[in-house]
Amino acid sequence: MPTDDTSATPRRLDAPDRAVPDRDAFNRDASDPDGGDRDPSPRHPSERDPSDHDPIRRFERTFARASASPSSEPTVMALATATVDARPSVRIVLLHGFDARGFVFYTNYDGRKAGELEANPHAALCFYWPWLDEQVRAEGEIARIAAEESDAYFASRPRGKQVGAWASLQSRPLDSRETLIARCAEIEARFAGQPVPRPLFWGGYRLAPHRIEFWRSGEFRLHDREAYIREGDGWRLERLYP
Repeated sequence: MPTDDTSATPRRLDAPDRAVPDRDAFNRDASDPDGGDRDPSPRHPSERDPSDHDPIRRFERTFARASASPSSEPTVMALATATVDARPSVRIVLLHGFDARGFVFYTNYDGRKAGELEANPHAALCFYWPWLDEQVRAEGEIARIAAEESDAYFASRPRGKQVGAWASLQSRPLDSRETLIARCAEIEARFAGQPVPRPLFWGGYRLAPHRIEFWRSGEFRLHDREAYIREGDGWRLERLYP
């Protein structure tokens, strides 16, 4: 049985200390000393390109850079929800669209995450792209998207995923994988020779952000953090200490 050996040297999870850098080093990214892969970003908000005052347009540029790697999956994001009594949970989902209205993902409306979202429609998203060493966080309110949007996306999915959406009683106890496979076979037989319609218990949600933060790694942990906070029809931009 493992014991709590207080005499053992604890394993360090952070990098060892380094020498104090020269002044220019504080303005360089550790993973890209020349700054070539970084999203150009003037230091003062008043000097920015007008598009930088729109976090969705900025996210679009960042997402395009994250998508440039052929082996990457840039749509992966963590979705954090909470119950009405503030008990949090988090899981990985996939981004399936974004625009000025917010970020869209799809799920079973009868599952745990949907139950928490229906009771407490406040959530947070987090994207992290290790090949860029950049992160984007979004916080806001959640609402179901229009049924027509969910229908259109569901119709574009491979048939196997359509069948799986019908077969899964998401988040409920399952006695065996064989039971799940049998349910899939039953659904396939039900819709044999015809398109699989979207089940009413499955569809999309949109997170309408009131705060979006962009983070990128900096040398000596002097990371860049910039937050956009919704104010009326616009956004207030502020730089944060790392």
